[in-house]
Amino acid sequence: MEFKGFSVYDQMDFLKNYMTRRNRKDSPNNAIEGPIIYELIGSIQDSSILDLGCGDASFGKELLHLGAKTYTGVEGSEQMVKAARSNLLEQNGTIHLETMESYDFPKEAFDLVTSRFAIHYVSDINRLFQNVHKTLKENGRFAFSIQHPLTTSSFLSKQSGDKRGNWIVDDYFREGERKEPWIDQIVVKYHRTIEHYFIALKQAGFSVQDLREGTPIREHFSSEDEFVRRQRIPIVLAFSCAK
Repeated sequence: MEFKGFSVYDQMDFLKNYMTRRNRKDSPNNAIEGPIIYELIGSIQDSSILDLGCGDASFGKELLHLGAKTYTGVEGSEQMVKAARSNLLEQNGTIHLETMESYDFPKEAFDLVTSRFAIHYVSDINRLFQNVHKTLKENGRFAFSIQHPLTTSSFLSKQSGDKRGNWIVDDYFREGERKEPWIDQIVVKYHRTIEHYFIALKQAGFSVQDLREGTPIREHFSSEDEFVRRQRIPIVLAFSCAK
């Protein structure tokens, strides 16, 4: 069976295994992607923030503690929404059980829109980026991360298991749906080139201010072996944009 969008996170065994992996100190989320996102978003004091694919909203809780004025999360998984609402008890946060495609983006409502490792589940990024541009206030910012296109181009190397020692890069310019074997499930993602993301952002009206490919930094890893392994291929692509 295969899962599209965020539906796979409603599978309890998958969710349990995913959360265990994500919370490891040396996971890509913590050792690579997290530091980049915090650097790209910069100061968020008194900002109204929209987080697309917010997961359990642990990120939102941190943003509120760092001085964000309001936090709105959009999440398509019912199990993640339950966890998110629990995480934000007594916080100035709101969670919507919606996908990025179904959410009704309010006009000029947010100072910052974020999305972490989620937009690669979306089939139509042109429409999404247009909606994000619409929902930002004047001079608003958009910072997001995705799975690096070098890793979504082909998943043949995952036949050796989730912890790959080598990576196959193939069909890079053949964009579209990919089916990734991941934590004993088949998860549908969408592969696009870096160029495609850049052009789609420009066409939506954004100024692309920064781009990161997740260069590993030793101090963020507890394991020397994992640090060396992560130097072999980029697994994160992150953009910082302005309206």
